[in-house]
Amino acid sequence: MRKFTGILVSIVAALFLALAISCAPADTGKSSYAEDRAQIEDLQARYLFALDFFDLDTYVSTFTEDGVLDIIAYQAKGRDEIRKKLEEARSVFDPASENAKGPYPPTGRHNITNIVLKIDGDRATGRSYWFHYGNSNPERKPVFDGYGHYEDEMVKVNGQWLFSKRVIYNEGVAEWIAPAKNPCW
Repeated sequence: MRKFTGILVSIVAALFLALAISCAPADTGKSSYAEDRAQIEDLQARYLFALDFFDLDTYVSTFTEDGVLDIIAYQAKGRDEIRKKLEEARSVFDPASENAKGPYPPTGRHNITNIVLKIDGDRATGRSYWFHYGNSNPERKPVFDGYGHYEDEMVKVNGQWLFSKRVIYNEGVAEWIAPAKNPCW
């Protein structure tokens, strides 16, 4: 009887193992929508952290080699030109670079929300809102001081999502205001 029970347990275990293997998803080499979306949201967050801390190496690394940064009033193509444009506009993007009066250097933080993505293989388009708050005033009081939206084109390069084009609209700068239409396709 013990021998029979041992054989029965072994057979049942083998059946469960065979069932588990047959039900496991096949590794197609393709990522799921959820994996791609998570990676794209990570890209967007890394972009904003790099901008807020004026980390130009990380910032330009979020673009493809020939990526386009389009801030309506000016465009830059390629990582070198994007870096150059940001360095030229340092006082706009890096409030700590100013010689502002106050108890400590000012800072600013961007946030992103309402992310809409269309993912098709190794290409994606996205729309999202951004807003900014900072403390660039003598008292260092935090204030909401800007908002707009992004229109993005992204590609997956060597398994990593990057911006191939990022258009930035800013509703607080007359020349950068978005057209009066829903940007979501």
